[in-house]
Amino acid sequence: MELIRIYRCFCDETRLRILNLLAATPLCVCHFQGVLREPQVKISKHLAYLKSKGLVEARRHRNWMIYGLPAKRGAELESNLKCLQDCVQTHPVFKRDLRELAAMRSKLGWLEEVCPPRSRRKPCRA
Repeated sequence: MELIRIYRCFCDETRLRILNLLAATPLCVCHFQGVLREPQVKISKHLAYLKSKGLVEARRHRNWMIYGLPAKRGAELESNLKCLQDCVQTHPVFKRDLRELAAMRSKLGWLEEVCPPRSRRKPCRA
């Protein structure tokens, strides 16, 4: 059942783009809006769907909800997220998203204090 739930979440481009960004760092809806260039309502609906299926967690920090990948991930999810990361390396939309995120990094100082990028491997303190 875990695998079916994962693939249902993976069958939408916006959700794939969200998961790809979350593999780099936790984000709030406003950051997704800036990178994905999609309306808040659309992003929030996709985040709610991913959260209901267990692929995304949310933490409150002051006025913001910070979304990230689950701290504890099953082997199926971990494998599929790695596959996603490998597969999107040459896709222009996903490459643009990561460039936009990198450009936005300087504006995420407050967020990095709360949820450091995955490379630092510290848990979020929300």
